[in-house]
Formats: sequence, structure tokens, C-alpha cells
Amino acid sequence: MRIDSGRDAVPEEPCQCPDCQRFYREHDRLIRENPTLRQQQELSWAALQSFRTLAGRALEELQRRHGDEPATGPAASATSPQAGSAATAGATAGEPVEPPEAEAVQQAMADLENINAHLFSIEALMERIFDVRVPEEVEQVFKELAGELAPDPLNADRLRLNRLLHQTPDLPPDRR
Repeated sequence: MRIDSGRDAVPEEPCQCPDCQRFYREHDRLIRENPTLRQQQELSWAALQSFRTLAGRALEELQRRHGDEPATGPAASATSPQAGSAATAGATAGEPVEPPEAEAVQQAMADLENINAHLFSIEALMERIFDVRVPEEVEQVFKELAGELAPDPLNADRLRLNRLLHQTPDLPPDRR
């Protein structure tokens, strides 16, 4: 398949924006610090569980504070003059209208419910990953590849290579 437009082409160089650079550093760090299949399994499971725990607790707290149902009606309308006029406009159309802040919270709660459902699905799929056990020889391949994929950025050889490639000092002047 031939790609004719520039928008479909995969860029040759990685993105240099701060967010992408932060992602690349974190990606490499996770590979360096967890270079085996077993460590990656455990890391992925822990990340998923922490995400589920935090998202679930945040949803519970929002439901406790704001309730499960949208805040509508005269009590909600009386909270601000702008909400009152919006409620009046909505009432003429036959629909209750809630203040923008309450609407945003209700939308966030619905989004969190969806996130939690997706995380639960991912958890069910990830359980299959833990069924895989590999011999030490295969774990060694993981370790070798981790060193190639994400070499230690503070490794002396890497620092010298960076200096040669970029003609920049590898350490601040006071540390040489």
C-alpha cells in the first residue's frame, strides 16, 4: 500500500514535544527497571489495579457528594442567578436544565463509570497474561532486549556517545 498524503505517513523521528519526551523517558525507565516478562506482568497488574482503585474511589466520592441523579428542579436552579435563568429557559421547552458545573460533574461521573467498566474488561484480559510462564533462558532474552531498547541514560558510554553526537557537555561544569 502506498501512502500518498503526509498526514498518513509515520514520522521518521520521534516527537520532541515535552509530553512525548516525558513519555519516552518513563517508557525507557519502566523497561530498564522491569526487564523481565514477570516484572512487566506485575507492573502492568499493579498499574491497572491502582488506576481502578483510584477511579473507583473518586466515583464513589463524587456520587456521595453529588448523588447519582442529576441535580434539577427549583432547588438546583436557586443556587445561582445564571442557573435560574437557564432553568426558566429550559422549563419553557419542557426540559429541566441544570447548572453548567453540575452538568460537568454528572458527565465526569458518567465518564468514570465507563472508565471503570473498561478497566474491569482489561483486568479480565490481563488475567490471561499471568497464565504465561517462561523459562529463565527466555527471561534472559527479555533482559538483553531491555538493555538495547532502553539503555541507561546515565551510563558512561551513553553519555560519551551523546556528547559526540550532539556536541554538548554530558555533565554540568561543576561535576566534571
